[in-house]
Amino acid sequence: MPSHLDTQADLERAIAKLVKQDPRLRPILAATGMPSLRRRAPGFAGLAQIIVGQQLSIASAGAIWNRMSEAFDPFHHDSIRAATAARLGKLGLSAAKIKTLKLLAGEIRSKRLDLEALGELGADEAHKILTALHGVGPWTADVYLLFCLGHADAWPAGDLALQDAVRLGLDCDSRPTTKEMTSLAEVWRPYRGAAAHLWWAYYRAARTSARTV
Repeated sequence: MPSHLDTQADLERAIAKLVKQDPRLRPILAATGMPSLRRRAPGFAGLAQIIVGQQLSIASAGAIWNRMSEAFDPFHHDSIRAATAARLGKLGLSAAKIKTLKLLAGEIRSKRLDLEALGELGADEAHKILTALHGVGPWTADVYLLFCLGHADAWPAGDLALQDAVRLGLDCDSRPTTKEMTSLAEVWRPYRGAAAHLWWAYYRAARTSARTV
């Protein structure tokens, strides 16, 4: 059964194991301090919020999600499934995102998809199931697994902030590609999700340091 990051204590234990596995992470942790656990609601609402926010600024994504949450309270897959595309479009969703959310709602309704049960699968298997769904890319799948289900081994290899952090922290010549990030993270299994928390903290620390120079 895969490990989960359900509490701050879970994250701290995982990072302690990571630092023993890979001594290169010791100066990273020293620079950041222990990162804080980040979690979101699981299930359809959690995945929908991630999809809504894709390729948008934080402010724009937040505004659209607030409108969605107010329009559909409680936020349920059957409500999205029954809503017209015109209504969803007025809330700020693109045609592509409307299609994705409706297809996901249909999969959940038919019981072909159980989003919360994915947390009991290995990270790679759960990732494969999610990315087989229309409109759910690798980054979306991994962010859902990590933040909504607390999967300790989810690794958003395509995340630009993570790539920049690894470039800086491991002194790479250039920002690692998604494929290179996947290879680099092998040493951090089965706690790649905890490593992601650490590297995001390092990215924030590096940005803060750059602004104060």
